[in-house]
Amino acid sequence: EPARGLAAPGPAVPEPLAGGELPTARPMESLGSPAPAGTRPGRVLARVRASAGAQRGQLALALLLGSLAVGSAVGLMAVSGWLISRASEEPPVMYLMMAVTATRAFGIGRAVFRYAERLVSHDAVLKLLASLRVAVYRGLERIAPAGLRTTRRGDLLSRLVADVDALQDYWLRWLLPASTAVVVGAAAAGFTGWLLPEAGVILAIGLLLAGVGVPLVSGACARRTERQLAPARATLATRVTDLLGGTAELTVAGALPARQEQLRAADTLLTRIASRAAAATALGGGLSALVCGLTVVAAAAVGVPAVNDGRLSGVALAVVVLTPLAAFEAVAGLPLAVQYRQRVARSAERVFEVLDAPVPVQEPRTPAEEPGSPFPLEARGLSARYPGAGHDALASLDLTLTPGRRIAVVGPSGSGKTTLAQVLLRFLDASSGTYRLGGVEASALDSDTVRRSVGLCAQDAHVFDSTIRENLRLARPGATDADLRDVLSRARLLDWVRALPEGLDTAVGEHGARLSGGQRQRLALARALLADFPVLVLDEPAEHLDLPTADALTADLLAATRGRATVLITHRLTGLEAVDEVLVLDAGRVVQRGPYAELAAEDGPLRRMLERERETVGSGV
Repeated sequence: EPARGLAAPGPAVPEPLAGGELPTARPMESLGSPAPAGTRPGRVLARVRASAGAQRGQLALALLLGSLAVGSAVGLMAVSGWLISRASEEPPVMYLMMAVTATRAFGIGRAVFRYAERLVSHDAVLKLLASLRVAVYRGLERIAPAGLRTTRRGDLLSRLVADVDALQDYWLRWLLPASTAVVVGAAAAGFTGWLLPEAGVILAIGLLLAGVGVPLVSGACARRTERQLAPARATLATRVTDLLGGTAELTVAGALPARQEQLRAADTLLTRIASRAAAATALGGGLSALVCGLTVVAAAAVGVPAVNDGRLSGVALAVVVLTPLAAFEAVAGLPLAVQYRQRVARSAERVFEVLDAPVPVQEPRTPAEEPGSPFPLEARGLSARYPGAGHDALASLDLTLTPGRRIAVVGPSGSGKTTLAQVLLRFLDASSGTYRLGGVEASALDSDTVRRSVGLCAQDAHVFDSTIRENLRLARPGATDADLRDVLSRARLLDWVRALPEGLDTAVGEHGARLSGGQRQRLALARALLADFPVLVLDEPAEHLDLPTADALTADLLAATRGRATVLITHRLTGLEAVDEVLVLDAGRVVQRGPYAELAAEDGPLRRMLERERETVGSGV
């Protein structure tokens, strides 16, 4: 709908993952906060297992195929040892045919079962990741923008991509390998024990040491490292994103070298953490190889006396000695698997922080009928606070809008101006007071219904990497070229567009890179005008522009919105004579209100703000 093309997405209900709902956990106060002190990795990983849903059957099949693949490797080693030993006795060839056939079958089966296991497991896990990534995006949409105030774009990108991708390791590099090790290890120990009980006991002990003891040791060495890895990766992503997105501004401000140094520091930290993780992996691999060698020696040590005692044939001795070599394949990767488990636990915490984040807006179960007109738009005693905040960002505000009435909201940064905009657009629920559209409580209406009446033109309105025409048609897909030219004319862009060789079909570049700051804001205004909202909220439209451009844009905005109910949120005071009323906010409260001329004439907050602005302009800052 038109409103959704002009503002950040509104709340939405995330869908369950792949047929299985994720159990509700304790919500985070903010996406950047660490996990609660009582959070256990096992509890988080239980939620990852619960997300398997419809893919449980495929994962069970993958476990069976993986066990058959490793079991074929053990069988191949055992039968090969028997075949070579038996062949050295030069029996009739027919006595060896079954072993020869079994060797071929195990050799072929190992490759076939491994390929099938990879195919089935990766198909299941990729389906899980696709569902999870959609759920995380819907979770971000559900809490945006009010719930993302303290979260950097690089961190969001890391959660949506790297952290979600890391969850595949729980299945592919931990749960399936560990389960396979249990199945194959028990079968190998049982088979060896059938041949020679003491050798079976030795193999079982060796497998337990390599499959449990060694992973515990290497996991203890890597535990702190693995918990640091995901946040360090997110920090690096944030640094890279900020640097790439703001290179021009940082260069002009002379801050580029400092930001580059921060990026190098983040990269160095991540490299150091990865190196410590690699050292723990190497320790686990070395200990596993040592345990394997000792187990083979011990099996030979008990096997030779058994041959001398006649309890074991010489041919079977080869089987007893060689079987552990293959059986340890099942547990060789478990030290690394434990590290992946720890890594997945931290990434899962970050993913579930998004899914469990408190919702800034509660949608009504049964939305009220949309009023015929949003007027009068009334706020009485309106207060609002962000999830997890200890105090109201907006307190006891009264506001009335009728058709054509224009109000300017001014104040220092952090005074509650943007909070007011988010409440008016139902990106944030009021904590107390009333907010009505046409006599109907906004909280009783669906959020999208509110945003069909109240539109936003923000300071950071997104410009897509497309043409001028397509960027405008986001607001009204069926708009004609005449409609587009009309809103461009009102936004003071038409002459510029006509002078372009490709006119409306001119590409604007990524984030409007081919436009100046003023042109991007005017294009966003034209898009908002095309949507034809009854109420238009302009949130700091002249921010980040030089003073002459900002003043010219403000004047054009007020001229273009004449006759439309408008809330202009700005830190600039130039041109406010054209509005009907000015509200001065400080610390979330209205400290002064009235016509601009009266407020500028009396001693008060607005007059002091005006004097500071004149001093700033006079000093050339």
